Amino acid sequence: MSFIQYKDLSVMPYKEALDFQLLHFDSIKNVKIKNRDLNENTPTPNYFFFVEHPHVYTMGKNGSESNVLLDASQLENKKIEYYRTNRGGDSTYHGSGQIVGYPILDLDNFFTDIHKYMRNLEEVIIKTIAEYGLKGQRSKGETGVWLDVGTPKARKICAMGVHTSRWVTMHGFALNVNTDLSFYKGIIPCGITDKGVTSLADELEKEIDENKVKKTILKHFSEVFKTEFVKYSNL
Repeated sequence: MSFIQYKDLSVMPYKEALDFQLLHFDSIKNVKIKNRDLNENTPTPNYFFFVEHPHVYTMGKNGSESNVLLDASQLENKKIEYYRTNRGGDSTYHGSGQIVGYPILDLDNFFTDIHKYMRNLEEVIIKTIAEYGLKGQRSKGETGVWLDVGTPKARKICAMGVHTSRWVTMHGFALNVNTDLSFYKGIIPCGITDKGVTSLADELEKEIDENKVKKTILKHFSEVFKTEFVKYSNL
């Protein structure tokens, strides 16, 4: 069994968290390159970080800038940062009340199948929100977790986008828990115009304990990925 080092980073600006991800992402890749070049077999670590970002819009590497509806001055006035990233997917929002999860895994320790990895991430969230009485679903061709797929009320509760290199992953998922959904009006979320967004709090009409949600996510991540979490060790 492969273990995952876990840490909750609390609130961290997006760029700082991105640099933190890249530090660990590159450290895993460097071990793999050294193993290949020197014919060694040093075990590679795996990491999982929770974080909450101050208001920020991010854009995937192949996303369209037209899906950000605010110009630079409007973003500045609203104190919303904007970054184009190397993840998959299109435009999304991160902010207060949202649980962002960044699994930085060497998939050689689990399975080398990106499609399976994405479906497993979705499964973790589907199992998590089921404990709150919500039926999470997949929408064909649209990564993430949705409610009421195939109806006029279809809406996304969890966005996902990842980047991989040498079977090492980064970025991850963003689950709306107590999120202020009005911030999504500044973008076309994921470039999708015919579906909405929602949150646990919006669906259940009450504020949700985010720490309890995090514990639930970790429980189901362990089940789905057949792994255990251990205390994070600094690089």
